[in-house]
Amino acid sequence: MAASVPTGASGIELRHLRAFTTVAWHRSFTRAAEELLITQPALSRTVAQLEAGLGVRLLDRSSRGVALTGTGAGFLVHAQRTLAAFDAAVAAAHHASVVRLGFSWLLPDPWAQRAIAGFERATDARVELVRCDDPLDALDRETVDVAVVRGGRPVGASARTLHLYDERRVAVHARTLAGPDADAVRWQDAHEWTLVVNTVSGTTGPWCWPDGGGPRRYVETANFDEWLESVAAGRGIGIVPEVAERRIHHPALRFLPLTGAPPSPVRLACRRETGTASALSRRFLEAALDAAATCVHAGEA
Repeated sequence: MAASVPTGASGIELRHLRAFTTVAWHRSFTRAAEELLITQPALSRTVAQLEAGLGVRLLDRSSRGVALTGTGAGFLVHAQRTLAAFDAAVAAAHHASVVRLGFSWLLPDPWAQRAIAGFERATDARVELVRCDDPLDALDRETVDVAVVRGGRPVGASARTLHLYDERRVAVHARTLAGPDADAVRWQDAHEWTLVVNTVSGTTGPWCWPDGGGPRRYVETANFDEWLESVAAGRGIGIVPEVAERRIHHPALRFLPLTGAPPSPVRLACRRETGTASALSRRFLEAALDAAATCVHAGEA
């Protein structure tokens, strides 16, 4: 059955605009058909339907190729704007049903699993996990909606934070690193350490000791993987939340209890804003608090 030709502008659909703008971009029906994954005859019929519906000629076809008519050039501007607005609306609707959770390394467990499951059950939305070296920077750039922030480093004025619970710190060093055969590391001996620090998203660094009272020597790294391999290479010791002891299985590393250390806070950061996206983020914060309370009550945090 032959495709019907729309009569009047009311018969014009988005597929007609996409067909026309793609041909106009490539100046070729062949290349446009390849991009749109349709046959060239079908593409030609779609553009012809658009021209018939408008009652104007948009393209000049010749043996030399395809060119826009004067009317076609003017129509192209409006067609592109219409498609861009539609695509933006679809993207906004998609993002309104998704909370993007940024994190730099191991998510706290079992909090993360419970928070995500509880949120998705309650809202029919979903959580998209986004691994990034600097979750706060990702929050500023709006590539995530909520960021997991460990440790006590300050956040900018553009974000607000929610404290979930505190994690116990442990020490980790290379099995080949020379040192006393102690069963634990003492926080008050920090001045004797060479401390490996993740300066971007680490939980323990110079900011943990006021007035320079911490280690005398630091090895700086820029992300979790660099931190891990620097500790494994024996360049110094690392201090991390105890979740790392359960989740990191590196043959070159040895974990030890850390006595006298302050706990490491786990917080969520989100932007100070209004609207649908932030309303969904608030629902996630509520689910996160519920999950944190459950973990603390069960002694799992």
